[in-house]
Amino acid sequence: MPYDTANTESRRPSSIDAHVGTRVRMRRKVLGVTQDQLADSLHITFQQVQKYERGENRISASKLYQIASLLKTDIGFFFDGLPDPAGADGEACEADRTVQTFLHTAEGLQLAELFPRIGPSRVRRQLVDLVRVMAEG
Repeated sequence: MPYDTANTESRRPSSIDAHVGTRVRMRRKVLGVTQDQLADSLHITFQQVQKYERGENRISASKLYQIASLLKTDIGFFFDGLPDPAGADGEACEADRTVQTFLHTAEGLQLAELFPRIGPSRVRRQLVDLVRVMAEG
């Protein structure tokens, strides 16, 4: 049978796979679960968890169901932030990519966890201003 490149293309993970993987990583880290612990619970290797989280490998529906159960969340959590397939919104999609890029870094995830804990909104605004100045410089 000849090699079908069209079929191979459709098997590659998409940006949705990367989004879902990022959400798995974010939830896992928020709960303090290691890749090894998640892998053991799923009866897979930690390398497979890494590939899921990077969006290199697709997560099957049954595996995603297991992950949601282990990470104590609903399935919809992994799709939060994706544009509505019934009416895609380009601006929302760009904002989602920005958030996903931020949360894909260890520092971004730490900041996202800690930032809401800063009480006075004035201090949060000052931190945002500081980061803006640093990014522009």
